[in-house]
Amino acid sequence: MSEFDVIVLGTGLKECVLSGLLSVSGKKVLHIDSNSYYGGESASISPLEELYKKFQVPAPAKSLGCGKEWNVDLIPKFLLASGQLVKILVYTEVTRYLDFKVVEGSFVYKGGKIHKVPCTETDTQTSDLMGMFDKRRFRKFLSFILNFDANDPRTHHDMDPHGTTMREVFRHFDLGADVIEVTGHALALHSDDDYLEQPCVSTINRIKLYSESLSRYGLSPFLYPVFGLGELPQGFVRLSAVYGNRCVLNRRVDDIIMEGGRVTAVKSEGEVFRCKQLICDPSYMPERVKKVGRVIRVICLLNHPIKNTHDATSCQIIIPQNHLNRKSDIYICMMSYSHNVASEGKYIAVVSTRMESSNPEKEVQPALSLLEPIIQKFVSISNVMVPIDDGRRSQIFISRSYDPATHFQTETDDIMDLYRRITGSELIFREPKEDVDSDE
Repeated sequence: MSEFDVIVLGTGLKECVLSGLLSVSGKKVLHIDSNSYYGGESASISPLEELYKKFQVPAPAKSLGCGKEWNVDLIPKFLLASGQLVKILVYTEVTRYLDFKVVEGSFVYKGGKIHKVPCTETDTQTSDLMGMFDKRRFRKFLSFILNFDANDPRTHHDMDPHGTTMREVFRHFDLGADVIEVTGHALALHSDDDYLEQPCVSTINRIKLYSESLSRYGLSPFLYPVFGLGELPQGFVRLSAVYGNRCVLNRRVDDIIMEGGRVTAVKSEGEVFRCKQLICDPSYMPERVKKVGRVIRVICLLNHPIKNTHDATSCQIIIPQNHLNRKSDIYICMMSYSHNVASEGKYIAVVSTRMESSNPEKEVQPALSLLEPIIQKFVSISNVMVPIDDGRRSQIFISRSYDPATHFQTETDDIMDLYRRITGSELIFREPKEDVDSDE
């Protein structure tokens, strides 16, 4: 009977990152996936014909080019250039397995138009999102944010970072409702307005992160892997292999064995593998998760860039909730041949949001209208599942389902929280030896 410190079930990005981090820390890890491919629900599909089969759509038109040139992410997300996920990539040196390119634009949809998200002095000056007086107030606000230091009261403008709400900060700088909406949703990347009544320090740090990420490469704060996100889980699996651990695909999981309320082993195809801890995605432990919502995603194949994005070959567009009288934002994430995920001259745009009605396709129609004409659409609806407990008693640690956002902030928070609960300590990054290999 084989024994391991940790068994990981599923090869979604979160599971693979945790497997890699624990391997680096010296743990003996066994990684199993019942699927024959990496990625789980966030897999990257190639060739294009497989995507059509998955959604039961007739074969793709010849005009879409060679199917092998396509790598379509089912749940595409961008990486903030200074974010925690990039720090994990550098810390583990998984960057040696991957190449990244900068995403060419970050936009927000307001007043029936697509606008570049303003985050610099120049962007603010040229933006038509705000009038002259709003621009002056917003520049003062940005100056406050960029100079803010939680440990230096001189930078706080007589506000308590842990006691003053973000709404009070906006009021202090006399920012209008439209500017507040863009700031909260397109800069701080909040998906709803709950942050307004919470201590301001978190939102200030999120805006600083956006600004720092933007300053690294200029075009936008986001990076995306060449050949798509499917390369990320595989990079962390390769990292685990370097430390002597193994990953097995296409292997059935028959049972998870418990003793005294704690996990002790996994039974798979007649073999029993003992373990001290178990990590998995929600599909492996349906009795230990609950549904908290649903997400609609629409994958759209295009032969043109999105209008009014300066012909960007990759970009993010956020439609803030209040613009459509919704409770959550609608996101558009667009990649193309420039990231080697589509045939020459072809584009992939994915629209996503949290469902708020029984007619989700109608909910996303305002976003789909920005993409016309669309060659082919693929619609998926998935449940958002979260664990019913923190896993400390059972030593079963379950990741959350992916949210509809086009960035990894929520997912990275989940990874860091899982690592903290699994190991009992924070993940501390050493000073990076290298920067992310990004081809601008």
